[in-house]
Amino acid sequence: MNTAALQVLEAETGAQPRASIIILHGLGADGRDFAPFIDEIDLRAAGPVRWLFPNAPQIPVTLNGGYVMPAWFDIHPDRSHEDEAGLRRSLASIGALIDRERERGIPADRIVLGGFSQGCALSLLTGLRYGHRLAGIVGMSGYLPLAGTLAAERSAANRDVPIFLAHGLQDEMIVLPRAEASRDALQALGYPVEWHTYPMGHSVCPQEVRDLEHWLQRVLAVD
Repeated sequence: MNTAALQVLEAETGAQPRASIIILHGLGADGRDFAPFIDEIDLRAAGPVRWLFPNAPQIPVTLNGGYVMPAWFDIHPDRSHEDEAGLRRSLASIGALIDRERERGIPADRIVLGGFSQGCALSLLTGLRYGHRLAGIVGMSGYLPLAGTLAAERSAANRDVPIFLAHGLQDEMIVLPRAEASRDALQALGYPVEWHTYPMGHSVCPQEVRDLEHWLQRVLAVD
């Protein structure tokens, strides 16, 4: 899987973008899920921004009885069994998408990678291993995958990359203790994590969007 195989919804807030934000959707959704962020998040102070919303490939998902749906990787009923092959395929795909943004003139340190649920997992997996310093990583309602390999595989360039993590206190899909364990693992490795919780389930709420807006304004601030 490479960027040629990915369908990507793009929007630019002005001519000659000075930053790119890549948002990865969750299981069964598509790139349109987070397109409202374009209008909901005010980044005028950062200059024109290119928003990218890739669509995951259609694959059978074991947790859903093998039903084919948009997914970045397979999920098993036993959550301790991770689809490492699928995760690494998608890591390569999203890494190539970041590379393409750099080729289009956006420096790595003006690129934010983020996502929701599965998209959060893939953002952490990819961003922490990416070889050039990113502006930041956003994780909404997700977790840290392949946590046991991170210390050995993480990129020195992103050893202090800012991370925004947000989770619902009543999340029934990815329970809060799993998210807290991911946060703790990242902090133990020295990553600067901004942690937020909200009175919600497996979703996104307006206060989360405001908090994310403020964080993005900081990491994409123009000197």
